[in-house]
Amino acid sequence: MGASFAGLACATAMARRGMRTVILEKKRDVGEKLHTTGILVKDAVDQIALLDGLPADLTRRIHAVRLYAPNLRWVDLCAPGYYFLATDTPAILRWLAGQAERAGAEVRCATAYRSAEWIQSGFDLGQQGVTRYLIGADGPHSAVARSVGLAVNRQFLQGIEYEYAGASLDVPDRLHCFIDGRLALGYLGWVLSGVGQVQVGLARRVRRHSTTAAEAMRQFLEKISPIFDFRSAKPSATRGGLIPCGGVVRPVAALRVMLVGDAAGMASPLTAGGIHTALQHGMAAGHAISDYLGGKSEDPSRWFVHSYPTFRRKRWLRFAFDRFQTDFIFNALIGTRILRSAASVVYFHRQGVFGLVATQRVPSHTQPARSS
Repeated sequence: MGASFAGLACATAMARRGMRTVILEKKRDVGEKLHTTGILVKDAVDQIALLDGLPADLTRRIHAVRLYAPNLRWVDLCAPGYYFLATDTPAILRWLAGQAERAGAEVRCATAYRSAEWIQSGFDLGQQGVTRYLIGADGPHSAVARSVGLAVNRQFLQGIEYEYAGASLDVPDRLHCFIDGRLALGYLGWVLSGVGQVQVGLARRVRRHSTTAAEAMRQFLEKISPIFDFRSAKPSATRGGLIPCGGVVRPVAALRVMLVGDAAGMASPLTAGGIHTALQHGMAAGHAISDYLGGKSEDPSRWFVHSYPTFRRKRWLRFAFDRFQTDFIFNALIGTRILRSAASVVYFHRQGVFGLVATQRVPSHTQPARSS
């Protein structure tokens, strides 16, 4: 249930194995009302066969991270051969939905999941029919999880992102990341040159008496205006929502039912990235369920979920980041080997030898928002 990355990957894998597969998606279009920045890491492109044939015009390579301390001093970080892909995320989701349909899956948009009742052969979904296996891929507040008694996400980051269509950056080949304990407690802000647009976002822990997301974003735009001035630009679109950051929920599966993607809490507790794991485990779940329904293995709810990521190190770092993040520390550490080692875990998954390209103070000039 749910036509995002995990649900589409799972459905495509099952349909290719000859299983009749139906996706229930409450949105009218799989590409609308997004809650993700849509960055793909190199590992996903290299490892996930589902992305073979991804149209080149839906992505744009970013080769390094420019990390800014709270005082706006910055350092460029890179790993040889490593890159990120900024994406036209709505178009990629539509492309993945097309892949699922070409494999034989049925995507029912504007159709919300309601409830399920256990029956001997699977689940009765009422007017939506019956199913031999139920997959919950319906986001961080999974209705599937609640209806069948599985665990739900309890820890979140709040994200908001503005898109500026036609804008451009003077340094487009960097993922610009901003640390600020006041505006982005527990996470960070970002600016990136996407596909035909610039994306400016902020994610943070929300605590009592926190400012609203819109007000936090206004303050963030003001803060970064000496570098990127979007204060007077009108966003062409806004993305936002809650991002699970507590790790995989337990229990995540039961007899003939399994959660995947954000519903399972598969987003990284530290980076909030979840597309790679959603695609990888969504496809693997589809194969495991197909084997079970074909009589080749036991119900994967008994064994497959043990392969889900534990995020042990990243959950520990999340704990530390939530409690000990101070602007003073990051201002002092920017450009040091300690920070570079931490970045190897956060951004590059320890791939390659890290390069420290440059360390600078905030420039004296302002880069305005520019339309192409």
